[in-house]
Amino acid sequence: MPAHTVSATDSRLGVFTDHEFIALSGTAFARAQAYSTILIAIALFADAFGTTGFVEGLFGTAFAAAQLLIVLPLGRLVDTRNAKRFLLAGLLLNVATFVGFLFVSNAVDVVLVRILQGVGASVLWITGSSVVGEISPDDERGRWLGSYNQVGAFSSFAGDLIGGALLYTFDTSVTFVVLSAITLLAFALVYALLRDDPGGRKDPEEAGGVETFLDLLKRPMVNSLVTFRFAFSVGKMAVILFLPIYARTEFGVSAFAIGVLLAGGKLVKALLQGWMGDLTDRLGNEQYFVLAGALTYAVGTACIPLAGHAQGVLPAFSVGGFGYALDVDGAFLTMFLAYAVIGVADSIRLPASMALFVEEGERFDSVASSMSLRSISWKVGQVVGPVLVGSLKDLYGMAVAFWTAAAFIVAASAAFVLMYRFGHHLTGAEPVSAD
Repeated sequence: MPAHTVSATDSRLGVFTDHEFIALSGTAFARAQAYSTILIAIALFADAFGTTGFVEGLFGTAFAAAQLLIVLPLGRLVDTRNAKRFLLAGLLLNVATFVGFLFVSNAVDVVLVRILQGVGASVLWITGSSVVGEISPDDERGRWLGSYNQVGAFSSFAGDLIGGALLYTFDTSVTFVVLSAITLLAFALVYALLRDDPGGRKDPEEAGGVETFLDLLKRPMVNSLVTFRFAFSVGKMAVILFLPIYARTEFGVSAFAIGVLLAGGKLVKALLQGWMGDLTDRLGNEQYFVLAGALTYAVGTACIPLAGHAQGVLPAFSVGGFGYALDVDGAFLTMFLAYAVIGVADSIRLPASMALFVEEGERFDSVASSMSLRSISWKVGQVVGPVLVGSLKDLYGMAVAFWTAAAFIVAASAAFVLMYRFGHHLTGAEPVSAD
């Protein structure tokens, strides 16, 4: 792997002096902004088309199913071929997604375009995070990955506010044209600033095939993390997909107000994640950060259904400015605070989780394959979770659906601790050889 040519600085902002990091951050910015803006648009589509919870779940399942099918072969391809080309292709796929959304006229159209979005987003996420892990200095990986995620979190925050404002003010077509322009700018940055073949390429005979994935799964940390993410993703998808729909269909929250609601948690995540990456570098024991973040996420998820009870407790009032009005009542405030707690949870968990997968992948010189395992473990829950939570919504109501999601997260946390301890008890502390 080629040595990095830019000296690291003690400041978290030092990574932004590296032109390659700027290019990679551009892909994270475009991906995250599109993802968050489209989630608000999906809430509007669900309201306009009068969809059931099961169909709303399909909006999430279609996105995840497409990713599930490509993450393993994609990881091998990124390990063995030119990652820069995959980043460029992923950005163009995102533009195609925005064009597709311009022509949706029913729920089936939304499902089909979400499949295309899933492919493009997966290419950008796996490739971008793998390249960041590969080119970052060994003793600053938490800082680089944390800062990379911080850019995505800030972009997602901006997508909530700007995307929500655009969807509130204009026809949806204007929003998708703006997203296309941002993505094409990211394409230009990657093309101009990122080295060709970043992170080095492996010989295909030595790359992460089935054997590499099996070797990675023999690692107690990887095995416990993969199992944890199966169950955790069910709970998290309930929040990501159904919170905007819940706010819109249950309380009539406007697109702009939904953006503000989601932006609160995203702002917390953007502000804290780089700092948490530094803290992870200093303290180590990343598994405890993963556990603490997951349990905090469960608390935030369980608090969301309290919005209905809080609606009549606080008097409603309106905040206006710059041509927009934000209606605040007990329901909105409860959802806002719950999502802020979730933002704290992700800040604790994400840098540690990514650092662990990169570290384990480096033992076999297959970081992208390790990141693919990280992604595929998430996608299984993403495929099952939305339709499960949507069906619970249809049968028992949204409160039961959110509380069930929180229970999945708690169960995932318990499984993570038990499997990690049991795995180390069986294998001992010695690392598995990559030979």
